[in-house]
Amino acid sequence: MKMPNMQNMMQQAQQMQKRMQEEIAKIQVEGSAGGGAVTIGMDGQKNVTSVKISQDAAGDAEMLQDLVMAAFNEAHKKVESETKAKMSGMLGGLGLPPGLF
Repeated sequence: MKMPNMQNMMQQAQQMQKRMQEEIAKIQVEGSAGGGAVTIGMDGQKNVTSVKISQDAAGDAEMLQDLVMAAFNEAHKKVESETKAKMSGMLGGLGLPPGLF
């Protein structure tokens, strides 16, 4: 019985990790709240890339705080979902046990 070449397996794993990081870096999402009164853009590394606030929302500080938080949380969930989908697609062919990633 032939043992798989461990060095080749490690190189393939490193290449796959690099591809995953590149794919995740390409993710761009927007989360919004208050019917679009606040919109937050976020990238795959969960960095906020943009914040848009309508004039109507700018007048009430407490409401604005709630809307910003809700928009951020929505954007964060979208990044998580897209990251999980990309990882699942890339790792699907490896035969790993479900739920490992």
